[in-house]
Amino acid sequence: MLNNLESGLKVKAPKNRTLEITEKEKEKYSKLFLKLSSKAKVGEVKNKIINQDLFEAVDLLPNKFVDLLFIDPPYNLSKSFNSNHFKERSIQEYSDWIESFIIKLKRTLKPNASVYFCGDWKSSTSIHFILDKHFKVRNRITWEREKGRGAKTNWKNNSEDIWFATMCNEYIFNVDDVKLKRKVLAPYKNDNGDPKDWSKVGKEGFRLTFPSNIWNDISVPFWSMKENTEHPTQKPEKLLAKIILASTKKNQMVFDPFSGSGTTMVVAKKLKRNYLGIEIDNTFACLAQKRLEMATDDNCIQGYDGEVFWERNTFQYLNNGKN
Repeated sequence: MLNNLESGLKVKAPKNRTLEITEKEKEKYSKLFLKLSSKAKVGEVKNKIINQDLFEAVDLLPNKFVDLLFIDPPYNLSKSFNSNHFKERSIQEYSDWIESFIIKLKRTLKPNASVYFCGDWKSSTSIHFILDKHFKVRNRITWEREKGRGAKTNWKNNSEDIWFATMCNEYIFNVDDVKLKRKVLAPYKNDNGDPKDWSKVGKEGFRLTFPSNIWNDISVPFWSMKENTEHPTQKPEKLLAKIILASTKKNQMVFDPFSGSGTTMVVAKKLKRNYLGIEIDNTFACLAQKRLEMATDDNCIQGYDGEVFWERNTFQYLNNGKN
């Protein structure tokens, strides 16, 4: 068996579970990708990765086949993604760039489709403005990124936004599928001494609560988590699970046009949805394909037990051995 140096992988600390890709694996997975040169049918792109520039591929996609569009583009800041570089723009320039692909992507959506669009505080102005022109904006979710460096002359930036919009007033929202199990701080009891609106799990009391637009139960992937990759802006699987469960049914189509290391597609597969991803970078696309292959035998999502979501670091999912 090859050691890490011979296989082309970095030597990692014993508990470092960051997923890596070898040159041999890249050669293998690259053969599975699509590059569109003519109009595609739904069956040709279903459960596939398109390794191509979005603006080359989007006009060749089918009409009205997407139930959920998840958009996580480069935010409005200067950042490198392997060989691809994004430069910060003015608010108007960033808005124009967003609209240039929103107009094209809108054609792929079913009449009752939902859209989730990620951004930070600086890009949210543009996102809201453009989404409001083309869709019905429903809400802005703010989720806590517990990572982040300190700042001596500003507030530490440890949150991001996800704008939720729909094509029309009739859309899917499975509220019972995305309820959160929270620890009970005030364990009220009824006249018989039984728990009132809460239940015990082991020695702890938990209450099932309705989902809000503030998410502070998400762990950003880090080196000891098996979902972690070397993608610089990877979204957590738990975050995508909430969105996919809320806004789709089984076997519906989830589309991510900036798919990165594949979190959206992986979670869609684990939750028995169809998927399509577009990713311009070959290494990230290969990481996504490897993760999809692994998801065939492992459908576990950290913080989700198949029925409800649990608060971060609560008793249940720290001790059930699944994560």
